[in-house]
Amino acid sequence: MTIATLLAVLLFAQTTPSDAASHLHAAVEASKQNQVAVAMAEFKQAIALAPDDPSGYVGLGQVYMQISNYTEAIPVLKHALELNRDLLVAHRLLGYALLAQGYSTEAIPHLKQSKDWGALGIAQIETNQFVDAVVNLRDALTEKPDDPDLVYYLGRASQMLANESNEKLLTQFPQSARTHQLKAENYSVLHQIQKAETEYRAALLARPNLPGIHLEIGELYAENSHLPEAEKELREERKLRPGSAEAAYRFGQILLQEGKVEESKRELSQANDLAPNMPETLQALGKAAFLNGDKVLAEKCWTHQLSIESQSQLAAQAHFDLASLYRSQDKPAETERHMQEFRRLKKVNR
Repeated sequence: MTIATLLAVLLFAQTTPSDAASHLHAAVEASKQNQVAVAMAEFKQAIALAPDDPSGYVGLGQVYMQISNYTEAIPVLKHALELNRDLLVAHRLLGYALLAQGYSTEAIPHLKQSKDWGALGIAQIETNQFVDAVVNLRDALTEKPDDPDLVYYLGRASQMLANESNEKLLTQFPQSARTHQLKAENYSVLHQIQKAETEYRAALLARPNLPGIHLEIGELYAENSHLPEAEKELREERKLRPGSAEAAYRFGQILLQEGKVEESKRELSQANDLAPNMPETLQALGKAAFLNGDKVLAEKCWTHQLSIESQSQLAAQAHFDLASLYRSQDKPAETERHMQEFRRLKKVNR
Protein backbone atom coordinates (compact mmCIF):
# COMPACT_ATOMS: atom_id res chain seq x y z
CA MET A 1 0.00 0.00 0.00
CA THR A 2 2.90 2.38 0.74
CA ILE A 3 4.41 1.72 -2.70
CA ALA A 4 1.05 2.31 -4.39
CA THR A 5 0.69 5.59 -2.55
CA LEU A 6 4.14 6.76 -3.54
CA LEU A 7 3.52 5.86 -7.15
CA ALA A 8 0.29 7.83 -7.02
CA VAL A 9 2.19 10.82 -5.70
CA LEU A 10 4.59 10.59 -8.62
CA LEU A 11 1.68 10.52 -11.05
CA PHE A 12 0.15 13.59 -9.48
CA ALA A 13 3.51 15.32 -9.75
CA GLN A 14 3.34 15.22 -13.53
CA THR A 15 1.02 18.24 -13.52
CA THR A 16 2.80 20.03 -10.68
CA PRO A 17 5.01 23.14 -11.23
CA SER A 18 8.65 22.11 -11.69
CA ASP A 19 9.95 23.51 -8.38
CA ALA A 20 7.21 21.76 -6.40
CA ALA A 21 7.69 18.61 -8.46
CA SER A 22 11.36 18.43 -7.51
CA HIS A 23 10.42 18.55 -3.83
CA LEU A 24 7.80 15.84 -4.39
CA HIS A 25 10.40 13.67 -6.06
CA ALA A 26 12.86 14.24 -3.20
CA ALA A 27 10.10 13.46 -0.67
CA VAL A 28 9.25 10.19 -2.39
CA GLU A 29 12.90 9.13 -2.48
CA ALA A 30 13.34 10.01 1.19
CA SER A 31 10.21 8.06 2.08
CA LYS A 32 11.57 5.02 0.23
CA GLN A 33 14.70 5.25 2.39
CA ASN A 34 12.54 5.61 5.51
CA GLN A 35 13.94 9.11 6.08
CA VAL A 36 10.71 10.33 7.59
CA ALA A 37 11.83 13.79 8.73
CA VAL A 38 13.32 14.58 5.33
CA ALA A 39 10.27 13.30 3.48
CA MET A 40 7.97 15.35 5.69
CA ALA A 41 9.99 18.52 5.11
CA GLU A 42 10.06 17.99 1.35
CA PHE A 43 6.31 17.38 1.12
CA LYS A 44 5.69 20.55 3.13
CA GLN A 45 7.93 22.48 0.72
CA ALA A 46 5.96 21.10 -2.22
CA ILE A 47 2.71 22.15 -0.55
CA ALA A 48 4.04 25.66 0.02
CA LEU A 49 4.98 25.99 -3.66
CA ALA A 50 1.79 24.37 -5.03
CA PRO A 51 -0.95 24.71 -2.36
CA ASP A 52 -3.73 23.80 -4.80
CA ASP A 53 -2.15 20.49 -5.86
CA PRO A 54 -3.33 17.51 -3.75
CA SER A 55 -0.14 15.52 -4.37
CA GLY A 56 1.82 17.02 -1.50
CA TYR A 57 -1.04 16.56 0.94
CA VAL A 58 -1.50 12.88 0.00
CA GLY A 59 2.23 12.24 0.37
CA LEU A 60 2.44 14.08 3.69
CA GLY A 61 -0.58 12.19 4.99
CA GLN A 62 1.05 8.92 3.96
CA VAL A 63 4.26 9.84 5.81
CA TYR A 64 2.30 10.69 8.94
CA MET A 65 0.67 7.27 8.70
CA GLN A 66 4.08 5.63 8.35
CA ILE A 67 4.84 6.79 11.89
CA SER A 68 1.28 6.09 13.10
CA ASN A 69 0.55 9.79 13.56
CA TYR A 70 -3.06 9.48 12.46
CA THR A 71 -4.10 12.66 14.24
CA GLU A 72 -1.95 14.73 11.89
CA ALA A 73 -2.70 12.57 8.85
CA ILE A 74 -6.47 13.02 8.97
CA PRO A 75 -6.76 16.80 8.34
CA VAL A 76 -4.05 16.67 5.66
CA LEU A 77 -5.82 13.89 3.76
CA LYS A 78 -9.18 15.60 4.17
CA HIS A 79 -7.71 18.71 2.55
CA ALA A 80 -6.37 16.62 -0.35
CA LEU A 81 -9.91 15.37 -0.97
CA GLU A 82 -11.28 18.90 -0.79
CA LEU A 83 -8.99 19.67 -3.70
CA ASN A 84 -9.86 16.49 -5.60
CA ARG A 85 -12.71 14.22 -4.49
CA ASP A 86 -11.72 11.48 -6.95
CA LEU A 87 -8.37 10.51 -5.45
CA LEU A 88 -8.93 6.88 -4.47
CA VAL A 89 -5.59 6.61 -2.71
CA ALA A 90 -6.54 9.56 -0.50
CA HIS A 91 -9.91 7.98 0.29
CA ARG A 92 -8.17 4.74 1.25
CA LEU A 93 -5.55 6.40 3.44
CA LEU A 94 -8.13 8.60 5.12
CA GLY A 95 -10.36 5.59 5.70
CA TYR A 96 -7.47 3.74 7.35
CA ALA A 97 -6.54 6.73 9.50
CA LEU A 98 -10.11 7.29 10.68
CA LEU A 99 -10.56 3.59 11.41
CA ALA A 100 -7.31 3.48 13.38
CA GLN A 101 -8.53 6.42 15.49
CA GLY A 102 -11.89 4.76 16.16
CA TYR A 103 -13.95 6.95 13.82
CA SER A 104 -15.46 3.91 12.11
CA THR A 105 -18.67 5.56 10.92
CA GLU A 106 -16.74 8.37 9.27
CA ALA A 107 -14.27 5.90 7.73
CA ILE A 108 -16.93 3.81 5.97
CA PRO A 109 -17.74 6.10 2.99
CA HIS A 110 -14.03 6.55 2.23
CA LEU A 111 -13.40 2.79 2.35
CA LYS A 112 -16.41 2.20 0.13
CA GLN A 113 -15.10 4.77 -2.34
CA SER A 114 -11.70 3.09 -2.48
CA LYS A 115 -13.28 -0.41 -2.61
CA ASP A 116 -11.14 -1.70 0.24
CA TRP A 117 -13.48 -4.49 1.28
CA GLY A 118 -11.36 -5.80 4.12
CA ALA A 119 -11.00 -2.50 5.95
CA LEU A 120 -14.63 -1.71 5.16
CA GLY A 121 -15.72 -4.98 6.76
CA ILE A 122 -13.72 -4.17 9.89
CA ALA A 123 -15.32 -0.73 10.11
CA GLN A 124 -18.75 -2.32 9.71
CA ILE A 125 -18.06 -4.67 12.62
CA GLU A 126 -17.31 -1.63 14.76
CA THR A 127 -20.62 -0.05 13.72
CA ASN A 128 -22.68 -3.23 14.26
CA GLN A 129 -23.36 -3.75 10.54
CA PHE A 130 -22.63 -7.47 10.79
CA VAL A 131 -24.40 -8.68 7.66
CA ASP A 132 -22.52 -6.22 5.45
CA ALA A 133 -19.29 -6.95 7.31
CA VAL A 134 -19.55 -10.68 6.58
CA VAL A 135 -20.22 -10.02 2.89
CA ASN A 136 -17.31 -7.60 2.47
CA LEU A 137 -14.83 -9.68 4.45
CA ARG A 138 -15.69 -12.72 2.35
CA ASP A 139 -15.01 -10.68 -0.78
CA ALA A 140 -11.70 -9.53 0.69
CA LEU A 141 -10.73 -13.12 1.51
CA THR A 142 -11.40 -14.11 -2.08
CA GLU A 143 -8.62 -11.73 -3.07
CA LYS A 144 -6.35 -12.56 -0.09
CA PRO A 145 -7.28 -16.08 1.10
CA ASP A 146 -4.24 -16.43 3.36
CA ASP A 147 -4.55 -13.15 5.25
CA PRO A 148 -4.85 -14.06 8.97
CA ASP A 149 -6.35 -10.68 9.88
CA LEU A 150 -9.17 -11.14 7.39
CA VAL A 151 -9.78 -14.69 8.61
CA TYR A 152 -9.95 -13.41 12.18
CA TYR A 153 -12.31 -10.55 11.41
CA LEU A 154 -14.59 -12.74 9.30
CA GLY A 155 -14.89 -15.14 12.22
CA ARG A 156 -15.59 -12.25 14.57
CA ALA A 157 -18.22 -10.74 12.26
CA SER A 158 -19.90 -14.12 11.80
CA GLN A 159 -19.99 -14.71 15.54
CA MET A 160 -21.43 -11.26 16.20
CA LEU A 161 -24.06 -11.83 13.52
CA ALA A 162 -24.95 -15.16 15.12
CA ASN A 163 -25.19 -13.52 18.53
CA GLU A 164 -27.45 -10.81 17.13
CA SER A 165 -29.71 -13.39 15.47
CA ASN A 166 -29.86 -15.52 18.61
CA GLU A 167 -30.76 -12.52 20.74
CA LYS A 168 -33.56 -11.64 18.35
CA LEU A 169 -34.82 -15.23 18.44
CA LEU A 170 -34.83 -15.35 22.25
CA THR A 171 -36.50 -11.97 22.77
CA GLN A 172 -39.02 -11.85 19.92
CA PHE A 173 -39.97 -15.52 19.58
CA PRO A 174 -39.60 -16.98 23.09
CA GLN A 175 -42.04 -19.88 22.56
CA SER A 176 -40.95 -20.92 19.09
CA ALA A 177 -39.50 -24.34 18.34
CA ARG A 178 -36.24 -22.75 17.25
CA THR A 179 -35.93 -20.86 20.53
CA HIS A 180 -36.30 -24.12 22.45
CA GLN A 181 -33.71 -25.68 20.14
CA LEU A 182 -31.28 -22.82 20.73
CA LYS A 183 -31.73 -23.10 24.50
CA ALA A 184 -31.19 -26.84 24.28
CA GLU A 185 -27.96 -26.39 22.34
CA ASN A 186 -26.71 -23.89 24.92
CA TYR A 187 -27.54 -26.26 27.79
CA SER A 188 -25.81 -29.08 25.91
CA VAL A 189 -22.59 -27.05 25.64
CA LEU A 190 -22.79 -26.50 29.40
CA HIS A 191 -23.36 -30.27 29.92
CA GLN A 192 -26.71 -29.61 31.56
CA ILE A 193 -28.17 -32.73 30.02
CA GLN A 194 -31.59 -32.81 31.64
CA LYS A 195 -32.34 -29.17 30.79
CA ALA A 196 -31.11 -29.71 27.24
CA GLU A 197 -33.39 -32.69 26.73
CA THR A 198 -36.35 -30.80 28.18
CA GLU A 199 -35.85 -27.98 25.67
CA TYR A 200 -35.40 -30.39 22.77
CA ARG A 201 -38.68 -32.11 23.70
CA ALA A 202 -40.38 -28.71 23.87
CA ALA A 203 -39.12 -27.98 20.36
CA LEU A 204 -40.57 -31.26 19.10
CA LEU A 205 -43.85 -30.56 20.86
CA ALA A 206 -44.09 -27.27 18.98
CA ARG A 207 -43.00 -28.81 15.64
CA PRO A 208 -42.99 -32.63 15.64
CA ASN A 209 -41.25 -32.95 12.27
CA LEU A 210 -38.59 -30.32 12.84
CA PRO A 211 -35.43 -31.54 11.06
CA GLY A 212 -32.31 -32.08 13.11
CA ILE A 213 -33.87 -32.28 16.57
CA HIS A 214 -33.86 -36.08 16.85
CA LEU A 215 -30.27 -36.06 15.62
CA GLU A 216 -29.24 -33.58 18.31
CA ILE A 217 -31.05 -35.55 21.03
CA GLY A 218 -29.39 -38.71 19.72
CA GLU A 219 -25.99 -37.05 19.97
CA LEU A 220 -26.80 -35.94 23.49
CA TYR A 221 -27.57 -39.54 24.47
CA ALA A 222 -24.53 -40.89 22.63
CA GLU A 223 -22.17 -38.51 24.43
CA ASN A 224 -23.50 -39.88 27.71
CA SER A 225 -23.28 -43.54 26.59
CA HIS A 226 -27.05 -44.06 26.45
CA LEU A 227 -26.81 -46.01 23.22
CA PRO A 228 -30.32 -47.56 22.99
CA GLU A 229 -31.89 -44.13 23.52
CA ALA A 230 -29.51 -42.62 20.96
CA GLU A 231 -30.40 -45.33 18.45
CA LYS A 232 -34.12 -44.64 18.86
CA GLU A 233 -33.70 -40.90 18.22
CA LEU A 234 -31.38 -41.34 15.25
CA ARG A 235 -33.71 -43.91 13.72
CA GLU A 236 -36.44 -41.27 13.85
CA GLU A 237 -34.12 -38.74 12.23
CA ARG A 238 -33.38 -41.19 9.43
CA LYS A 239 -37.13 -41.56 8.77
CA LEU A 240 -37.54 -37.78 8.62
CA ARG A 241 -34.43 -37.17 6.49
CA PRO A 242 -33.49 -40.21 4.42
CA GLY A 243 -31.26 -38.03 2.26
CA SER A 244 -29.11 -36.75 5.14
CA ALA A 245 -25.58 -38.15 5.03
CA GLU A 246 -24.90 -36.88 8.55
CA ALA A 247 -27.94 -38.66 9.98
CA ALA A 248 -26.95 -41.91 8.23
CA TYR A 249 -23.37 -41.59 9.49
CA ARG A 250 -24.38 -40.86 13.08
CA PHE A 251 -26.91 -43.68 13.06
CA GLY A 252 -24.37 -46.09 11.59
CA GLN A 253 -21.85 -45.14 14.27
CA ILE A 254 -24.30 -45.87 17.08
CA LEU A 255 -25.25 -49.22 15.55
CA LEU A 256 -21.56 -50.09 15.28
CA GLN A 257 -21.02 -49.27 18.95
CA GLU A 258 -23.95 -51.50 19.82
CA GLY A 259 -22.50 -54.37 17.81
CA LYS A 260 -25.24 -54.29 15.16
CA VAL A 261 -22.62 -54.68 12.48
CA GLU A 262 -24.66 -55.60 9.44
CA GLU A 263 -27.17 -52.76 9.86
CA SER A 264 -24.32 -50.39 10.67
CA LYS A 265 -22.54 -51.34 7.45
CA ARG A 266 -25.71 -50.64 5.49
CA GLU A 267 -26.25 -47.23 7.06
CA LEU A 268 -22.62 -46.19 6.66
CA SER A 269 -22.64 -47.32 3.03
CA GLN A 270 -25.63 -45.04 2.46
CA ALA A 271 -23.83 -42.20 4.21
CA ASN A 272 -20.86 -42.72 1.91
CA ASP A 273 -23.12 -42.76 -1.15
CA LEU A 274 -24.83 -39.54 -0.05
CA ALA A 275 -21.58 -37.71 0.76
CA PRO A 276 -18.60 -39.52 -0.78
CA ASN A 277 -14.97 -39.14 0.30
CA MET A 278 -15.61 -38.19 3.93
CA PRO A 279 -12.69 -39.66 5.93
CA GLU A 280 -14.79 -40.21 9.07
CA THR A 281 -17.40 -42.17 7.12
CA LEU A 282 -14.77 -44.27 5.34
CA GLN A 283 -13.10 -45.03 8.66
CA ALA A 284 -16.33 -46.22 10.27
CA LEU A 285 -17.53 -48.09 7.17
CA GLY A 286 -14.20 -49.90 6.96
CA LYS A 287 -14.54 -51.02 10.56
CA ALA A 288 -18.12 -52.20 10.06
CA ALA A 289 -17.09 -54.09 6.92
CA PHE A 290 -14.13 -55.70 8.67
CA LEU A 291 -16.26 -56.83 11.61
CA ASN A 292 -18.84 -58.14 9.13
CA GLY A 293 -16.19 -60.23 7.37
CA ASP A 294 -15.96 -58.06 4.26
CA LYS A 295 -12.20 -57.50 4.24
CA VAL A 296 -12.16 -56.40 0.62
CA LEU A 297 -14.46 -53.47 1.36
CA ALA A 298 -12.60 -52.69 4.59
CA GLU A 299 -9.27 -52.48 2.75
CA LYS A 300 -10.83 -50.35 0.03
CA CYS A 301 -12.31 -47.90 2.55
CA TRP A 302 -9.19 -47.44 4.63
CA THR A 303 -6.88 -47.18 1.62
CA HIS A 304 -9.15 -44.59 0.03
CA GLN A 305 -9.32 -42.74 3.34
CA LEU A 306 -5.53 -42.46 3.41
CA SER A 307 -5.50 -41.12 -0.14
CA ILE A 308 -7.68 -38.23 1.08
CA GLU A 309 -6.17 -37.57 4.51
CA SER A 310 -2.72 -38.96 5.27
CA GLN A 311 -1.28 -37.08 8.26
CA SER A 312 -4.05 -36.82 10.85
CA GLN A 313 -4.96 -38.82 13.93
CA LEU A 314 -7.70 -40.42 11.85
CA ALA A 315 -5.06 -41.47 9.31
CA ALA A 316 -3.08 -43.09 12.12
CA GLN A 317 -6.15 -45.13 13.01
CA ALA A 318 -6.54 -46.21 9.38
CA HIS A 319 -2.93 -47.46 9.34
CA PHE A 320 -3.55 -49.36 12.57
CA ASP A 321 -6.71 -50.94 11.16
CA LEU A 322 -4.97 -51.89 7.92
CA ALA A 323 -2.16 -53.48 9.95
CA SER A 324 -4.77 -55.56 11.79
CA LEU A 325 -6.38 -56.53 8.49
CA TYR A 326 -3.07 -57.62 6.91
CA ARG A 327 -2.08 -59.45 10.07
CA SER A 328 -5.28 -61.48 9.80
CA GLN A 329 -4.27 -62.33 6.22
CA ASP A 330 -0.72 -63.32 7.28
CA LYS A 331 0.96 -60.50 5.34
CA PRO A 332 3.84 -59.46 7.64
CA ALA A 333 5.46 -56.92 5.30
CA GLU A 334 2.24 -54.92 4.83
CA THR A 335 1.45 -55.27 8.53
CA GLU A 336 4.82 -53.85 9.60
CA ARG A 337 4.67 -51.01 7.04
CA HIS A 338 1.33 -49.79 8.37
CA MET A 339 2.39 -50.21 11.99
CA GLN A 340 5.42 -48.01 11.32
CA GLU A 341 3.19 -45.35 9.82
CA PHE A 342 0.81 -45.69 12.75
CA ARG A 343 3.63 -45.13 15.26
CA ARG A 344 5.03 -42.20 13.27
CA LEU A 345 1.66 -40.43 13.07
CA LYS A 346 0.95 -41.02 16.75
CA LYS A 347 4.12 -39.09 17.55
CA VAL A 348 3.34 -36.35 15.06
CA ASN A 349 -0.21 -35.86 16.38
CA ARG A 350 0.53 -35.88 20.09
